[in-house]
Amino acid sequence: MPVNPMDRREFVKKSAVTGAAVVAAGAVGAAPAQAADRKPEHTPRTWSFSILGTTDLHSHVFDWDYYTDAAYKDSKGNSVGVARVATLIKQQRAAKGEHRVLLVDAGDIIQGTSLAYYYAKVDPITGTDGHKGPKHPMAVAMNAMKYDAAALGNHEFNYGIDTLRKFESQCHFPLLGANALDAKTLRPAFHPYTVKRICVPGAPDIKVGILGLTNPGIALWDKDNVAGKMVFPGLVEQAKKYVPRLRALGCDVVFLTDHSGLDGSSSYGSELPYVENASNLVAEQVPGIDAILVGHTHTEVSSYTVTNKETGKDVVLSEPYCYGMRLTVFDFELELVHGQWKVTSTKAQTLNSNTVDEDAEITGLLKADHDLVVKYVNTPVGTCTADLSAAESCWKDVPIMDFIHLVQAKAVAAGLSTADAALPLISVAAPFSRTADIPQGDVTIRDVAGLYIYDNTLYGKKLTGAQLKDYLEYAAKYYHQVPSGTKVDTATVTNANSFWDYMYDTAAGVDYDIDIAQPEGSRIKNLSYKGAAVTADQVFVVAVNNYRANGGSGYPHIASADIAYSSTDQIRQLMIDYVTSKGTLDPADFAAANWKLTQDGTPVF
Repeated sequence: MPVNPMDRREFVKKSAVTGAAVVAAGAVGAAPAQAADRKPEHTPRTWSFSILGTTDLHSHVFDWDYYTDAAYKDSKGNSVGVARVATLIKQQRAAKGEHRVLLVDAGDIIQGTSLAYYYAKVDPITGTDGHKGPKHPMAVAMNAMKYDAAALGNHEFNYGIDTLRKFESQCHFPLLGANALDAKTLRPAFHPYTVKRICVPGAPDIKVGILGLTNPGIALWDKDNVAGKMVFPGLVEQAKKYVPRLRALGCDVVFLTDHSGLDGSSSYGSELPYVENASNLVAEQVPGIDAILVGHTHTEVSSYTVTNKETGKDVVLSEPYCYGMRLTVFDFELELVHGQWKVTSTKAQTLNSNTVDEDAEITGLLKADHDLVVKYVNTPVGTCTADLSAAESCWKDVPIMDFIHLVQAKAVAAGLSTADAALPLISVAAPFSRTADIPQGDVTIRDVAGLYIYDNTLYGKKLTGAQLKDYLEYAAKYYHQVPSGTKVDTATVTNANSFWDYMYDTAAGVDYDIDIAQPEGSRIKNLSYKGAAVTADQVFVVAVNNYRANGGSGYPHIASADIAYSSTDQIRQLMIDYVTSKGTLDPADFAAANWKLTQDGTPVF
């Protein structure tokens, strides 16, 4: 579906409609008629209300792990799913009054589980063959939970703009993205903000402006879906434009929902001029903000205060983890001063969803959808001759990773030109899940999906030998330096520099050592191809996923490298298709230990 740009007059009109005026028709903030009509004995001078926040739900509807076919379980005893969050939300509304509670999300809603994939690709919400598609379970749930707004997350774009627009049309609340612009007109492609009213009997309504900001990294990570259609400027830049506009509309409270972390970091280096995790910078540099709901980084920050440099005012930020594990509660206290509401106190806390049961209403609405997905992921696709585990994949070359490399290399090889087919072909891939396991015996869709959990597509890009060495040196910063003679502890050797597992690429098709006794930048040793040392000017075709190929995680050279192959086929589906076509997955067909960790040349394992 094309993005329909709005002309200036239409934008102003729609912004006003989304904002101050029409929300009275169906605002969660509207008080019940009997409460609104009953005149108080005197005009209230103070009032309080709350904004509840979720983020990075990633289509977790129940406390369930589709990859293990069992209840979700982690080492900290967390529970997941909107069904549990719904219970916390109902408790908050019951305690405070529905007319004193707003509900907002900070993005990444429609990707991340087998349920998300099912309703994007298997039985897509966009429909197939002229038939109308189903309603997205997340739209069904969030409508029932009476969300007031949600920011766009970067993963909202993973399945393309058509799927996103269909999801948007199914939601009874706006998807906000003040920095998601039409590429041609540079006008908003989505509503930038909405304005809600908290009704105060006998006093003016409290007007709450909610501004949504998404992540600039979308331009890289989903380049194939958004290039030429949308652009994504920085959060600070767009907040400076829209926060004053919300104040000019008479908003008493300005609340931001940002799909952007709060430490000022970027995983993509200098590939973009805008900061990835900029919520702290927005609070610090943009005056007029009261609080920010933070998303994107999958961390729990119950309450974090940033002082605005211009006004000296404190801004409260909170990030409620991910998957529905937490619910943020922002509590606002206001005072009526000369006929206008002024915020006197803002506090935030997070509530743990593992303290409550799943909500019966949401369970009833979504159980049939969930059951369909469970049946789908348990569909057998073949057999495996041995158990393949990813438990040691972050420090050893294990067969289960070679399975990914095999499928990627085969797909790229089949699509190369005659000239490029003469070049050496290698593959790079990351160990996405240490808990992945393809069992000996029957192999189901969920077994493969649990290994490759992202919806990545495939590229073939050209790197020289020198560039390949740089690429592998960049990957090797994943390891902490461990001097020779010091025992290597697998529990602590990885994830140096906040370089997470999904960021760490291993390579197949070349042989090399990673000497972790050496400093970063000097670790790749004995890099060779078919027994001969790789030369600086040697040219390789590298099979790589679209996220990395477009600059994800900041790897050198790859984003600007020449393209030898590209496909819209998802790597996970290629893996499923391989097992289906072969019938039997046999590690003897692909297992090859071509890299290892060393300390001053001595193998670690």
